Amino acid sequence: MKKFKIFVNFKTYQEASGLKAVALARICQQLSNKNQAVEIIPIVQALDVWRIKEEVGIAPWLQHLDGYQSGQATGWINLETALAAGAVGTLLNHSEHRIPPGTAKQVIKRTKAKKDVFKTAICVKTLGQVKKWSHFKADFLAFEAAELIGTNRSISREKPKAIRKALKICQKRGLDLLVGAGISTAEDVFLAKKMGAAGILVSSAVVLAENQTKKLEELVTGV
Repeated sequence: MKKFKIFVNFKTYQEASGLKAVALARICQQLSNKNQAVEIIPIVQALDVWRIKEEVGIAPWLQHLDGYQSGQATGWINLETALAAGAVGTLLNHSEHRIPPGTAKQVIKRTKAKKDVFKTAICVKTLGQVKKWSHFKADFLAFEAAELIGTNRSISREKPKAIRKALKICQKRGLDLLVGAGISTAEDVFLAKKMGAAGILVSSAVVLAENQTKKLEELVTGV
């Protein structure tokens, strides 16, 4: 049985950068180890991947990856270096880092050869994009309603019909669906799981919480 996944996007918040990124990754690891039904995955800045892997032992995801191979590609993040640093997946096309469909397709094509050790998730914000981008066959398709990101209005409560339609599309393509935007309570998580989502995406609800451990523990109870 697949574990329900809670992806925590650290973004570039100071509360989840550098040493604080290590601390939050450790919280993710500890709670994952305590709860057999859930896997909590940190999505971190490229500069924090190596440190987290070395000091915590957890394998993080990258917030972005480029399609360039090793060599003459100054300033870009390539798959080979990401693997060497300890990353095991990447988020693509987040609302704060949009990329053209062709670019996403190129990155996913490169990761296919490493499918056993490196996963991809594509973020989309409409059902039209769910249908279009599902053809790229990433490991996960993350449906985020842009207008709900960073709010306390969760996609689970605000757009259940849209989630169910997205699920049908993903099931036809053999993809796992993640849902995100505004998720901040155990009930939000419970509703997403009940509808059939394979996991959720959260960020500020956890990263900016006064007590990050307590907030993550609350979300886990929804599973």
